Amino acid sequence: MTNLPPSDPKSSEKTALGFDEFIAILVAFATIGGILLWSFSRRDAGWNLNALLSPPPSSTPTTQPKPAATSPATQMQPNANSQPEAVPSPPNEFVPEPSPTLPLILPPIPVAPINSSPKLAPFSTSTKSSPLPLVTPAEQKSVIPPPIAFNDVPTNFWASRFINTLSARGIIKGFPDYTFRPNQPVTRAEFAAILQQAFDTELSKNSVPFKDVADQYWATPAIDHAVGTGFLKGFPNKTFQPKQKISRVQVLVALVSGLNLKQPAKPSQVLSIYQDRNNIPKYAVGKVAAATANGLVITNSNQKVLAPNQAATRAEVAAMVHQALVKLGRVDNLSSENIVRWQSPPQASPVQNSLPKGRVTP
Repeated sequence: MTNLPPSDPKSSEKTALGFDEFIAILVAFATIGGILLWSFSRRDAGWNLNALLSPPPSSTPTTQPKPAATSPATQMQPNANSQPEAVPSPPNEFVPEPSPTLPLILPPIPVAPINSSPKLAPFSTSTKSSPLPLVTPAEQKSVIPPPIAFNDVPTNFWASRFINTLSARGIIKGFPDYTFRPNQPVTRAEFAAILQQAFDTELSKNSVPFKDVADQYWATPAIDHAVGTGFLKGFPNKTFQPKQKISRVQVLVALVSGLNLKQPAKPSQVLSIYQDRNNIPKYAVGKVAAATANGLVITNSNQKVLAPNQAATRAEVAAMVHQALVKLGRVDNLSSENIVRWQSPPQASPVQNSLPKGRVTP
C-alpha cells in the first residue's frame, strides 16, 4: 500500500485568506487610492475630456525645422511645398508629451472709450461759499529756560526775582558750587562781562588799549565791548583798573550812558528825595538824576538812602541791570519796594501863579 500526498484542501467560505490573497487585495486598494489621489490633484487643472475622446497620439516623433548650418542665430524658413524634416530625439532623452488643456474663456470686460470723460453729477449746496480768511503765521516766541536754583538765594530774598530773570536768560551766572553770592562786591571787569551779556548794542566807539588790561586777560573782550558801546570809560591815566570794586554810582552812570537817557532839567529837584544827596560826585549828579527818574535806582531797605559811594553787590547790580532792560522793553516790570519810584511834582496852574500873594481865592 503506497502513501499518497495529501490533496490540496478546497477553499470554502469558512477558510481564512492566504498570504498571497492578502497581498493582492492590499495592492488593489493602493492602486485605487493612487488613482483617486491623482484625480483630486488634477481637479484644479480641470478635467480634460478632449484627451479621453481624441484618438491616441501617433508614435511618430515630433518634427522641428532644421536650423541652418551657417549661423546659429538665424533659422531657415520652411518651404510651403516641402515638409519639414523630422529631427529625431537624442538617445536616452525623455521628451515629455504636451498635455492638451481646455481653452480658458473669460467674459468680455467693457472698456470705456479713451476720449470719453466720465460725467460727474452736479454738486449743489444750500449755502453760499465764502472765501476763507487769510491766516498769517504767528511769530515764534523764544523759549526761556528756568532760572538757576542757587543755594544761597531763597525765595524771600529781596532780589530773588531780579536774579532769576537774568539767570534764566544767561546774563548772570553763579559759581561752580551752585551759589550766587548775592552780597559779594562786583569788580569793574565782572560788571563789564555782565554788560556784554545783557546788551547787544552795536559798537559806537573804538576800543582803548588800557595799560593794566593785557590781551590775554579773561575780561578783555568784555571790557572792549563795554567801552565801545559807551557804557564804561577808563581813567585819565589810560588805566581801567579791572579788579577795582565798582561803586553804586558808577553802575548808575554806566547804565544811563549806555542807554543814552536824557537828563532832567532840574537834577537837584529829583535828587531831593535822598538824604545823602550831598555824597553824590559832581560828575554824576545829572546821570544819577536821570537814573532815578527812569526807575533804575535800587535800594536795600530805605529808599531815602542812596549810598552812592558804597560798593555795589551782585544782587544790586542784577537788580539795576534788570531795570535797564525794562526800560528797553526786553523784560517785564516787577513790582518791588526796593525800586525808587520818583514822580514829578504837579505844576501850579497859571491862574494861581498870577494871583497876588496873600490873597485867598474863593
